[in-house]
Formats: sequence, C-alpha cells, structure tokens
Amino acid sequence: MAEIVNLNRFRKAQDRVKKRAEADENAVKFGRTKAQRALEEAQAEQARATLEAHRRDPADGAEDSPEPDA
Repeated sequence: MAEIVNLNRFRKAQDRVKKRAEADENAVKFGRTKAQRALEEAQAEQARATLEAHRRDPADGAEDSPEPDA
C-alpha cells in the first residue's frame, strides 16, 4: 500500500526550502559581517562626536534667543 502524503505539508515544505535559498542568496549579496557593522557604528559615533564638538552654545551666539526690543 502506498504511503499517504499530505499535499499541504509537502507544498509548505517546498516553499520553506525555496525561501531559505532566496534568503541565503540575499545574505551573500547584501549581508554584512559583524565586524563591518561594528566598524560602521564606530565611524558613525565618531562623526556624531565630531559634529557635537563643533556645535556652538546658544548663549554665545544668541541666535535662538529673542532680543529685547526696548
């Protein structure tokens, strides 16, 4: 006697295999290693720190505070 096969399970298993293969391809194309992500984060943090170091204090420039009229 032949083994009964659930076609729904078979279809879903096939879809999972296909999606996994596609995900692996995308990981190769677009993925970054942990070291690359850490390097980019460190560079972004350094850029933020540099920008913050060049920021002017609002009290010095008085650009944001309104001047009294009279």
